[in-house]
Amino acid sequence: MTKPFLFDTHTHLDSYKFDEDREAVIERAREAGVGLMVNIGFDRETIPTTMALAEKYDFIYAAVGWHPVESIHMRPEDLGWIEELCSHKKVVAIGEIGLDYHWDTSPKDVQHRVFREQIRLARKVGKPIVIHNRDAHEDVVKILKEENAAEVGGVMHCYSGSWETAKQCLDMNFYISFGGPVTYKNARVPKEVLERVPMDRLLIETDSPYLTPHPFRGKRNESSYVAFVAQAAAEIKGKTVEEMAQLTTENGKKCFRID
Repeated sequence: MTKPFLFDTHTHLDSYKFDEDREAVIERAREAGVGLMVNIGFDRETIPTTMALAEKYDFIYAAVGWHPVESIHMRPEDLGWIEELCSHKKVVAIGEIGLDYHWDTSPKDVQHRVFREQIRLARKVGKPIVIHNRDAHEDVVKILKEENAAEVGGVMHCYSGSWETAKQCLDMNFYISFGGPVTYKNARVPKEVLERVPMDRLLIETDSPYLTPHPFRGKRNESSYVAFVAQAAAEIKGKTVEEMAQLTTENGKKCFRID
C-alpha cells in the first residue's frame, strides 16, 4: 500500500535538537510519506541554516522572517536581508512573524512595529505570511486588518484560538494550520475549530521539534509525526487519511504557490 503524500507546512529541522541525526529524521519523514516541508528561519541564526536546508533538499522550502520573541534584536538591515532572500526560488513565505505575549522578551510596542514592517514587506514582495500568535489574538487580528494583510494572506500557524478569531482570519485570506495539540484528548477547542474550518483552508504541520503529537507527547517532535496530525484531522472531518493528506497537501501548495 502506498503512503499518503503529506505536507509538513511548518518545521524547524535546522534546530540543534536534530544535530545528531538530522539526515535520519528527514529520511524517516520521507518514509512516512512526507513529500513536502516548509522550514522556518526566524532570526539571524536560523535564517542561514534554513536556507542551507532548502538548497540541499528539493522537497524542503523556506520561510524567512523575524519571530516576535526576537523582535528586540532585529536591526533595520535585517529587514533588507529578508527582502533580498524573498527573490530566492525556494523562499515561499515571510515568517514566522506575529505577536507573543507569553514570553516576556520583547516589549509589545517593538513587537507591533516589527510585525507591521514585515506585513508591509510581504505586500511589497507579494509573499504570504506565516503567523505566530501566542496569547495575542485580538492584537494580531487588529494589526492584520490595519495592514491589509488580506492582500497576501498566509497561514495561522499551529492555531490555538477560538472559532470567532479563526473566522476573521479566514475572511482575510488565511489558511488555518493545526499541529500536535489537536491530537490531545483534552484539546476540545482546537478539535471544534478544525471541525468548522472549510476543507479548502485547512493545513497540517508539526512545528517540530516542539508540540509533539500523541502518542509521543513529551518527546522530541519530528516531521514524520505529521501523519498523526493527518490521522486526527481525518477522524474529526470524517475523511480517510489519504483524503486528508491529499487535500491538505493541495492547500499547502496553493498557499505557498508551489507547483
